[in-house]
Amino acid sequence: MNLHPNELETSPTGEAGIRKQSAECGNSADFNFRSEHFLTTAVVIAIALALGFGFWSLWSRLAPEITPPASPEAAYVASFPEKSIAVLPFQDLSQVKENNFIAEGVQDDILMALSKVGDLKVINRTSANAFPPSSARDLSEIAKSLGVAFLLEGSVQRSGEKMQIIAKLTDARRGTLLWTQTYERNLTDISEIQTALVERVASELEATISPKERAAIAEGPTTDILAYGLYVRAKDLIESASFAAQINEKLTQAIQLLDQAVERDPNFYLAYCQSAAAHNYLYFFGLDHTPRRLGLAEAALKTVIRLRPDAGETHFAKANFAYRCHLNYDEARAELALAQRVLPNNSQIFELTGYIDRRQGMWTESARSLQRAFGLDPRNVFLLQQIALSYQESRQFGAMAGALDRALDLSPRDVDTRVTRALLELEWRADTQPLHQMIDTLLAENPATARDVSDPWLYLSLCERDQASASRALAAIPQDGIATDLNFPRAWCEALVARAKGDAAGAHDAFLAARAEAEKTVNAQPDYGPAIMVLGLIDAGLGRKEEALREGARAIELLPITKDAIDGAEIMKYLGVIYAWTGEKDLAIQQVAATLKIRSTLSYGNLKLHPNWDALRGDPRFEKIVADLAPRTSQK
Repeated sequence: MNLHPNELETSPTGEAGIRKQSAECGNSADFNFRSEHFLTTAVVIAIALALGFGFWSLWSRLAPEITPPASPEAAYVASFPEKSIAVLPFQDLSQVKENNFIAEGVQDDILMALSKVGDLKVINRTSANAFPPSSARDLSEIAKSLGVAFLLEGSVQRSGEKMQIIAKLTDARRGTLLWTQTYERNLTDISEIQTALVERVASELEATISPKERAAIAEGPTTDILAYGLYVRAKDLIESASFAAQINEKLTQAIQLLDQAVERDPNFYLAYCQSAAAHNYLYFFGLDHTPRRLGLAEAALKTVIRLRPDAGETHFAKANFAYRCHLNYDEARAELALAQRVLPNNSQIFELTGYIDRRQGMWTESARSLQRAFGLDPRNVFLLQQIALSYQESRQFGAMAGALDRALDLSPRDVDTRVTRALLELEWRADTQPLHQMIDTLLAENPATARDVSDPWLYLSLCERDQASASRALAAIPQDGIATDLNFPRAWCEALVARAKGDAAGAHDAFLAARAEAEKTVNAQPDYGPAIMVLGLIDAGLGRKEEALREGARAIELLPITKDAIDGAEIMKYLGVIYAWTGEKDLAIQQVAATLKIRSTLSYGNLKLHPNWDALRGDPRFEKIVADLAPRTSQK
């Protein structure tokens, strides 16, 4: 089971929502031909990799274990932060439903402006938005859960080209309403209200605003209200894509909306920032890892730089591009340091730093960075999912369960977290029942959930050797396939189900269809290791041994763990699958052992139950590896 490291991260996340375990491969095949020359090369590669893992593994083990994030409620009780505030969602009193985006935008703009004041602690909107205006708000409890002393709330009402904003500031420690302020302006003057509100809040909290901060606060988003609405909708799509199975669809739709927004206002800086981010994610997740997508991301970034070269958001956009499009960690870190000076309360800066740490194998540092992000966004379920990913890669399943349980406390109905928490038991203890029961429960609650859980459902069915369940799961797989640890076409899933049924001819035809799709992807992105690994797995399924081994080795060469500790480890795991499928039992067992020496998602449950490894079963070396991974009775 894999959380998407995007972080959208995903990902390949990342770092989008949850990375679920992919269906991966069926039973290994027996092949009749050999390529002595290439097998010699493969052995050399395997030995060289194993030698390299010695230092890497030692370095990883020297790092102390990751510690769980502290409860924000406990921090609040221990010490009330004097200059801390959250901006809760504003109530929309407009009669026209199409105007709903204005209240959301006003809240977001005020929050962004306040977050630029270094003398304040400002909670991220993801956590603040957990308390919508329609709910019965207990301000004292809300403040405790967010770890702040003050709350800003209010309402927005549009009437034609006019807008009225009523804002209220409360000292939640004492339950005291400090003031209520009413502003009436033209729609084009939102930035004036934002500036006035920030000045008054800072004065009440006795926070100092520097001249640079004051100038940054005064920069408005756009005077075009229609462009603004398109931007707000697009931003919501991009943020929700972190949690969605339909990440490709949401990002593509967001880009279309942003294109419309900048067509209306060519100087709409924040829209270009969001556009650059969406293009970055499509490229980073391997959904469109092509020169064309890279060019679109770079073009959007160039416009961002041209419009506001010194803005904090510009430095963050440059860091995001350097990391996601070039894996240039040093440049990304340098830009994040500049961004943090201007955006001291931006949790995404610490979040992205955590992802970079993790890609470089700096797991302890990653945990600290993610926890700093969590401190500014203490109800962000996605951050807890990412912390859980770090535990998973370390095979600290007990700690991973704790992080996911904390996420469920915050969002009990979150489908991804519920599925991942149940799937954890399969990976940790080879116990399929919790996931089986969870999928049955979710489908009973809402049959439309089938698409969102189709990937772990298929994985479960293969582990349980349940052909009927595998067919039902396959019917729910989206047409564009599954995007988890690697991006697999739907035909790949069809081939796995056919193999599970013993339908060799059907599996062969499906593998051929999958290969045609994978080959197009590789032709479009010839230096992208994860795509080449998918092609290698498909060739292994087709009996194309020499091609499969060559492609597996090429994928490792393009993305070693020294370049990317997350996806590099996934490629290492799948190279073991290629060896198993092509009948190279010794190399497969060596590769499994090497992958287990580093932080990776390879687990006891996967090795014990999944058909990937059937060719190795009965070999005492493999059985010892599996037995040694089994959880001890003392583990809880």
